[in-house]
Amino acid sequence: MAAGLYEGIKQLVQDMDMPEELIKSAIEEFLVAAYKRTFKTADNAVVVFSEDGKEVSLFAKKIIVEHDEVYEDVKEIDIEDALVLNKESEIGDEILIEIDPKEFDRASIQTAKQRAKQIIGEIKKNSLYSEYKQKEGEMIVGYCQRIKNDNIYVDLGKFEGVLLKKYQSPREIYNVNDRIKALLYEVKAGDKGVQVVLSRTHPEFVQKLFELEVPEIYDQTVVIERIVRDPGYRTKMAVSSRRDDIDPVGACVGMKGVRIQSVVKELEGEKVDVLQYHEDPKTFIKNALLPAEIETVFILDEDKKNALVVVKESQLSLAIGKQGQNVRLANRLVDWNIEVKTIQQFQEMDIASESKKAAFDLFDNNDSYEDNDEIVSIRELPGIPAYICEILENNDVNLIETVVNMDENDLRLIKGLGEEDIATLLEIINENVDIIEEEEYEDDEYEEEYYCPECNSVISLDMTTCPNCGVGISFEEEEE
Repeated sequence: MAAGLYEGIKQLVQDMDMPEELIKSAIEEFLVAAYKRTFKTADNAVVVFSEDGKEVSLFAKKIIVEHDEVYEDVKEIDIEDALVLNKESEIGDEILIEIDPKEFDRASIQTAKQRAKQIIGEIKKNSLYSEYKQKEGEMIVGYCQRIKNDNIYVDLGKFEGVLLKKYQSPREIYNVNDRIKALLYEVKAGDKGVQVVLSRTHPEFVQKLFELEVPEIYDQTVVIERIVRDPGYRTKMAVSSRRDDIDPVGACVGMKGVRIQSVVKELEGEKVDVLQYHEDPKTFIKNALLPAEIETVFILDEDKKNALVVVKESQLSLAIGKQGQNVRLANRLVDWNIEVKTIQQFQEMDIASESKKAAFDLFDNNDSYEDNDEIVSIRELPGIPAYICEILENNDVNLIETVVNMDENDLRLIKGLGEEDIATLLEIINENVDIIEEEEYEDDEYEEEYYCPECNSVISLDMTTCPNCGVGISFEEEEE
């Protein structure tokens, strides 16, 4: 039956790029709908495809009953009629009777076509939804097809995505046929079909760009720990390395900045700060406020995550950023409330005495705050390798002062520290630490000063008269 249906199925498969099984399902729905329209029920309709799929047949399944006991022609058949079709028929058996599609009137065919069209539409929608849903969070490339109400509709090949106005960077302008790279942000299925929502403003978009440009991120040698963004203006990204011999920041920047420049170019000039992630909140906060130079960080309330950052006057505007952007992004990156102050502002603050004393201890020996470049922790030494810091800290050596008071023999006793490491450490300390030695006086080199009892002028043991007032003087030892 239904000669040519196979060719119709094949053509549908080619035109709609859909699995053949799904198209067959639509054909089955078509035939069942026509059957129901004609016979008012589809409970006993059976559709059968041949093994090679080239033929399809529609049957009515009927129960064989006694002669003259047929009450429902659609579901029952007289035993005599059944024997004509199959000589082995018996009362109570079920028999399949093929239905000729010519029995369907025009109204039935039209109903079947509408039903098939509906089914095919649902199949296509479900197929597209499944295909694109599993791509959520991936990078996708398309071409600007049209622009309507500031929303950009992007040709993705099989489907059309939409780059909503709120997900467009304020730096970017597109025209029809422009190539667009975007994050496949969300796939939604609704009454009107499937909607593929794209984005160029989410932090994950920048993360995907770095994955494309930096092999170490793609293979997870370098890990993007946290990333925040003010789209079109600035992105801050904290990275760490799973290998001691790989600098995570350097890997992201690339030789002569070639890697990060590729990302910045795609972002139309948006600033991107790549910084070292650190578990210690003080160090992480200091790194997060780059490019500003931070003097010191105070933890005001660890439970509430409140921190105070002190900077030089010249660094205040850089730390805060234009309209507070830099410190605002740093807040989000480290998940702390950061307040930035100069030393003068800090002195005027009413905070806990312990914190204030710690600050004054840092700056008491300096004529002005701007001249203070004091570093205390080993990790604050410029250029010191992270693995040397870890070896020292594992041996309870955390302060520069501790290392300064150690000689090379003491350093050799530190487990894990080799000769080259010791040489590197001492070289860094010599270059960055000013060691001030206190003057010591031996007892025999110390001379006590004496004064004239009359005019209080300075005199010495070899004098008999005061050179100032002329009074006679003598020196006598006191008896104990």
